[in-house]
Amino acid sequence: MARRREAQKRKITPDPKYNDLLVARFINCILRQGKKGKAENIFYSALDSLAEKSKEEPLRIFRKAVENAAPLLEVRSRRVGGATYQVPVEVKENRRVALGMRWVIANAKARAGRSMSEKLTGELLDAFNNSGGAVKKKEEVHRMAEANKAFAHYRW
Repeated sequence: MARRREAQKRKITPDPKYNDLLVARFINCILRQGKKGKAENIFYSALDSLAEKSKEEPLRIFRKAVENAAPLLEVRSRRVGGATYQVPVEVKENRRVALGMRWVIANAKARAGRSMSEKLTGELLDAFNNSGGAVKKKEEVHRMAEANKAFAHYRW
């Protein structure tokens, strides 16, 4: 951990189409090699196809999908004496959302076939319906935390 000072938090400007900070953060997570326009095109086309497939408001589906993929608990390594314990801790709100977004994008990339926007559409729909890789990852993390509940008293 850093011993000097806390890193300054960067200000993120909302995205131009929906004027939403969560959307801007998600687009920044998709971003590769500084190609923000490409990342925006991928995300907006994914939302358009979400609207066609589900007949609901795409932004609401997106928010619910990220919320369903976001973990409440995680395990952190804690060294006590000579042993290392996996200690379950609550996840802060900012990290919770970041992990949820990261898992949705990673599982969308891992899907077979087509374009990234179609893969992202599928993963967002799956996360919205509480299925898919991102939600599976969340449940796996929760299981780990549940299994190591005995070490919760080592929390710091």
